[in-house]
Amino acid sequence: MYAVIETGGKQYTVRQGDVLFVDRLQAGEGDIVTFDKVLALSREGVVSFGQPLLEDVKVEARVLGHGKHKKIIVFKFKPKKNYRRKQGHRQPYTRVQIERIITGEAAGAEAETEVEAETVVVPEVQDETKAE
Repeated sequence: MYAVIETGGKQYTVRQGDVLFVDRLQAGEGDIVTFDKVLALSREGVVSFGQPLLEDVKVEARVLGHGKHKKIIVFKFKPKKNYRRKQGHRQPYTRVQIERIITGEAAGAEAETEVEAETVVVPEVQDETKAE
């Protein structure tokens, strides 16, 4: 079973036990983080896609640590103008290990109670311009 999740504006294909580097998360080392934005899920050869997200699927991961990637050099140059700028950048990351992929009612039970409390029924209003 695998899932496609979105975090930090990027998409990752994950399986249970995978270790991956994602953009820096505000979580301590050893904490459990939950990825709610699940775009696709493959289970026993059947693939389900969300439009845009799957509602009753979550992915839990454990934070293994934080760090910075290898330095990249940003060099700006304009010929014949004596303009040279050199700058380095190291992108921060969080290393996570996928603990489990939660599907079905186990993932949706918490969300259902929140949604029921926020549901508001809005009566339909007829457009007055069409009636004339």
